[in-house]
Amino acid sequence: MNIKVVTGIVCLLMCNYPFPILWHQQQSYPQAMSEQASLRDKMLDGNGNFALILTEHPPIYTLGTSGSAKDVLQREVDGQSIEVFQTGRGGEVTYHGPGQLLCYVVANLAHEQDLHQHIWRLEEVIIRTLAVLGVTGLRDDRGIGVWVDGLKIAAAGVRCRRWVVWHGIALNIKPNLNHFKGIIPCGMRDAPVTSLANLGLEVTRESVETILKRQVAEVFSTLFLPAD
Repeated sequence: MNIKVVTGIVCLLMCNYPFPILWHQQQSYPQAMSEQASLRDKMLDGNGNFALILTEHPPIYTLGTSGSAKDVLQREVDGQSIEVFQTGRGGEVTYHGPGQLLCYVVANLAHEQDLHQHIWRLEEVIIRTLAVLGVTGLRDDRGIGVWVDGLKIAAAGVRCRRWVVWHGIALNIKPNLNHFKGIIPCGMRDAPVTSLANLGLEVTRESVETILKRQVAEVFSTLFLPAD
């Protein structure tokens, strides 16, 4: 199955991948949370084991469970008002917006029961994707996510219920980096951000997705087995 439209309506892309991929041109953050909650609840009931959502959001600041409203410095940047949303994922405050690829992974970790391994896999998908593009992405002791030359290019956060996880990782392709100035990203004042465009790479979201899906299939391969 390979059905894709450009109106923002969800599309299911199966193709040669052993897991469903739900694709949106753009959706609101609450819509994305609702979609993940639906998949999560199905997995908690024993239906399905893994799903990938690829999407983008309008500009929004999201506060994780460790976040504080004090980390939101301003709610209007470049003349644009940016909504603040309290979310249940781990971590502090981050920004989502156009030009950023959201990779949400909903997965059953009951066999492994290892959240650190899950975070490692999310990071590894981005590191491998960047490598194909000729960019060296690294982990950093300052926090989870992926970094390039000391600048964060991908932020990650997850939530878990009875070993079913959701949320995921966001890769900066060509977002408005000024929007990050309205917050203290991930609670770290010394953690400036970057993007593929800022590194001089003019790539499309579609081309990045093509690479990323292959990395997901490899890195998460042990999770595609049916759950007991």
